[in-house]
Amino acid sequence: MVKLSVNVNKVATLRNARGGDNPNVLQAARACVDAGCHGITVHPRPDERHIRRRDVLDLAEVLTVEFNIEGYPSPEYLDLVCRVRPTQATLVPDPPNVLTSNAGWNLRGDTSAVREAIRRLRGEGIRVSLFLEPDVDMVERAKEVGTDRIELYTERYARSFATSEGEAVYAEYRRAAEKAVDVGLGLNAGHDLDLRNLSFFAQRTPGLLEVSIGHALVCDALYMGLAPAVKAYLRALGYK
Repeated sequence: MVKLSVNVNKVATLRNARGGDNPNVLQAARACVDAGCHGITVHPRPDERHIRRRDVLDLAEVLTVEFNIEGYPSPEYLDLVCRVRPTQATLVPDPPNVLTSNAGWNLRGDTSAVREAIRRLRGEGIRVSLFLEPDVDMVERAKEVGTDRIELYTERYARSFATSEGEAVYAEYRRAAEKAVDVGLGLNAGHDLDLRNLSFFAQRTPGLLEVSIGHALVCDALYMGLAPAVKAYLRALGYK
């Protein structure tokens, strides 16, 4: 069964918009865990516009499920992750000023920095995942640089779902997933997955282990409540 990791960045965004500590990130994370999710994801950025360093440290102390920390492998990010030692670190190629993750790694050039980041994180016992486009060549290169998993960047899948291009676009994701299985990489996925498109992707994608969902789940939670939203996404993944 595919695991669900809930990204709580948007909870922190709402908190920061007003100041103070409401909504409380830890309380929201606990509610997600109590509702049955398998992990919590955060993506701290240098400007702390949503998740803050303090949030990461506080979550690490209380979580009883997998903790996944996304981010660009800057020295500050690597120091924080190595201090916390979460279950998984997902490395993304985001420059500091982007609104949200918008591309996977290009591993065709100099990969020395990525290799060193992976080596350091794995040396601390942290599973490493690389954020990737559905590109078979990139999957093979990801294996070469030493990562444990890849996370397929699913925005294009989500945008094309139920359109005339949908099947052709999804075929690229399936080929990338098959290559990951073939070369022995674990497979995650995330970005713009929602209750409309999640079941198809989870049921059809070979080797899929985990999805990370934040924005859509928090949007749904505004209408149905946080715990019911988590449970709805679990049902979309096939859980009773």
